[in-house]
Amino acid sequence: MIAGGDFTVTVGKKDVVGAVLPLQEHWLPLSNLDLLLPPLDVGVFFCYKKPVSGDTLSFGSMVGILKKAMAQALVSYYALAGEVVPNSIGEPELLCNNRGVDFFEAYADVELQNLNLYNPDESIESKLVPKKKHGVLAVQATELKCGGIVVACTFDHRIADAYSANMFLVSWAEMAQSKPMSLLPSLRRSMLNPRHPGCIDAYLDDLYVPISTLPPPKENNQPSDDHLISRIYYVTADQLDELQSLAGRGGSKRTKLESFSAFLWKMVAISVAGDSAKTSKMGIVVDGRTRLSEGCTGKESQMGTYFGNVLSIPFGSENVKELIEKPLSWVAEEVRDFIKNAVTKEHFLGLIDWVEAHRPEPAVAKIYASGSNAGPAFVVSSGQRLPVTKVNFGWGPPTFGSYHFPWGGSTGYVMPMPSPMKNGDWVVYVHLPERQVEFIETEAANVFKPLTFDYLDLV
Repeated sequence: MIAGGDFTVTVGKKDVVGAVLPLQEHWLPLSNLDLLLPPLDVGVFFCYKKPVSGDTLSFGSMVGILKKAMAQALVSYYALAGEVVPNSIGEPELLCNNRGVDFFEAYADVELQNLNLYNPDESIESKLVPKKKHGVLAVQATELKCGGIVVACTFDHRIADAYSANMFLVSWAEMAQSKPMSLLPSLRRSMLNPRHPGCIDAYLDDLYVPISTLPPPKENNQPSDDHLISRIYYVTADQLDELQSLAGRGGSKRTKLESFSAFLWKMVAISVAGDSAKTSKMGIVVDGRTRLSEGCTGKESQMGTYFGNVLSIPFGSENVKELIEKPLSWVAEEVRDFIKNAVTKEHFLGLIDWVEAHRPEPAVAKIYASGSNAGPAFVVSSGQRLPVTKVNFGWGPPTFGSYHFPWGGSTGYVMPMPSPMKNGDWVVYVHLPERQVEFIETEAANVFKPLTFDYLDLV
């Protein structure tokens, strides 16, 4: 059963939550890897059933717990209480002034089991995930008709990648339960300093590009079925095993992410079979924390708590006709080929140097600038570290949690995350052109199954 999305959200009180302890105002520069992010906001939301503890918590009590815990967490995560402003040369910089986090309280006249999670455009966007107008982070707590609650955050991606956001979410929940923080964030930008002299591999020019060299955006004359839409699916562990087996034919072992990404790339290519002369691009987000720790005593633990962006987006470009005609194992080999150069320490050190060589000119991952005119393009970002079960503020773990990232532009975005069922299944957030989504739902219905509360066993 797929629930509807026709409900009203009424935003009541707005508050600004700052760190509970005073903070010396100071400037924090963005790292070179932060500077590769355009002004993008990323959302995440968690759905909770009505508390069933002996002392039933009211919505007001839960909001009080959330605000108090946030004020405590912001002492360590003070970057989230600041604001991004341009410096004297036009680059974004973080003013750590404890302006605080906008915190909205809302009511939705819908029951949890009637939320249409499969179609977040209808149920989540502009309703349950707040629009961030000021600062680095905005939060909305929404009371549901059934007594459940949705807690949602919107982060400025220039300040925090998913790894960093996950750290904060866990720390926030730990504060709510009066537990010590299991991880204290590090904001030491010197860990990502460029080398002198720099050493830049020429292939980085194939992955990143100064914004000034991009052609001006064209007028949006795309057909209506080419606008991007968001959907949430689940993929069973059996299907993931099957894809991994097919992708590994020929003796090469493939990861589940490589296998899934290769399958999706192939499906997207088939969906535009009429444009087989075009090329299709797929990128995969790589986290550099473990790579930058290689060979450095003590740096592994330091990078493991680093708060900021430590990402690269290598991508492959293949002819649509080849992606259609070649077997899945061949596509998976292409995926591994374009990833392998980016999963090294030297790649990230070189990327830091590349940004330094182009500053203060802003730059961006080239796949962001891949328009649909050249062929379909999308990015896969693993959200397997989303700590759904750990985001427990004292009234039980979430029934469901997901990132929400309708980032705009013509490049798609896909994020696989762990299923709350804890059975090896994946939950997959998909933001792709409507025509591709409709094709995938028809031709790969055995793999991409709409996320419903029937699946979550809550109906």
